[in-house]
Amino acid sequence: MQLPFVVNLGKARSTLIKWWAQFPRELRLITKARLLVSIGTGGVLYLSPLVFNNIGLTATQIGCGVTTAAISGILSRIVTGIYLDKAINFSIPIKIAAILAIISDVLLIFSTDFVSYLIGQILLGLATGIYWPSVELAVPISSKNFSSRKGYALVKTFDALGVAIGVFIGSFSSFFINMRFIFIIDLVSMLAVLKIISNILFKDCITKYKINFKKDNISIKRNRIYKLFSELKIILILTIFVTSIISISQSSFPIDLAVGGINRPPLDTQKVGLILTIQMILLVIFQWPLGNWLRKKSFIFALNISIYNLMAGSFILIISNIISEGLLFVFIALIPISIGLAAFLPTASEVIIQSVNKNNRGVALSIYSQCFGISSLISPISTGILIDLTGTGLLIWVILFLISIFILPLVKYIKIA
Repeated sequence: MQLPFVVNLGKARSTLIKWWAQFPRELRLITKARLLVSIGTGGVLYLSPLVFNNIGLTATQIGCGVTTAAISGILSRIVTGIYLDKAINFSIPIKIAAILAIISDVLLIFSTDFVSYLIGQILLGLATGIYWPSVELAVPISSKNFSSRKGYALVKTFDALGVAIGVFIGSFSSFFINMRFIFIIDLVSMLAVLKIISNILFKDCITKYKINFKKDNISIKRNRIYKLFSELKIILILTIFVTSIISISQSSFPIDLAVGGINRPPLDTQKVGLILTIQMILLVIFQWPLGNWLRKKSFIFALNISIYNLMAGSFILIISNIISEGLLFVFIALIPISIGLAAFLPTASEVIIQSVNKNNRGVALSIYSQCFGISSLISPISTGILIDLTGTGLLIWVILFLISIFILPLVKYIKIA
């Protein structure tokens, strides 16, 4: 006779298998690849500022490195978007991105000064710029007749899960090994991604996609780009704001916690890593149920939920900075910020897909992906300078709170083609 616990465990496993099986095979494979990439990059993006802060680089220098990565990422996003709209197999740029990331990891493992850190960041930026437009376009292609909005909710959930795992492993390694272990994790993850991508066959959906492009494909002209910008301008503005918060979470937020607030005491590296891990775990918890629920709602509703929560999170972080018990408010702020990000990321990707015709999706996603590059270009170095000048991150959250108030009315003007 089986124990009740064993029976319940078996039922849960069966339910999970059925849930996973509902998604097309190609979408499941690309989701696994994104999970591995997120595990690797999670620790690198969120914890590398602490690694290089510990060897004496200033917040401005760290921000400069992230900004340099953003510049190289912007260039690689443009080229990738053009090639994707010429119907190139999107597995090829993903492989190139993985190889560049591996080279970057090797450099950053042994980096001891600003120059080597900068070179590693440039390669990381190139890899990021090639990777994101490719995997974002892979979702609607691999979803086939399945809901692409639900597909985006799935992959964003696994993205968040991977980042949480990566940050947790990196934080754990800081206790027993060395925080640079995050680069080894990323290197191993990218090798695994190369193997998965090499085994993925999207022949049916890619062939169909290529036929459409061969029928309609024309050279990319200036007025086509201007038209896309005009159609997408509001969602792009919102995306720059939201991705700025993501970029700050990866660069200046850890330093803000490490140096302390006006009255909030500074935290050591291990505690900062713990907070970042909790933030990623919250994002994982909220991403799938929230994304799945919001797919039944209007885009306007979902985006309003996002901006309101990010506004609330910024305001709570302002409070956390000015009181001695501010650490409690940091933990509270993680909840609305995680909800805001979980609501925005799959919604914005789907808005881009639904706002343009199929032949423009590659360039549209490349433009959308540029928002990540632009926010990484501006936010880390500007917020790093603010921390160096004022000694705290208070002004960062004040500025973000005010921006959220100004951009909230723009949401109602978004229109889907």
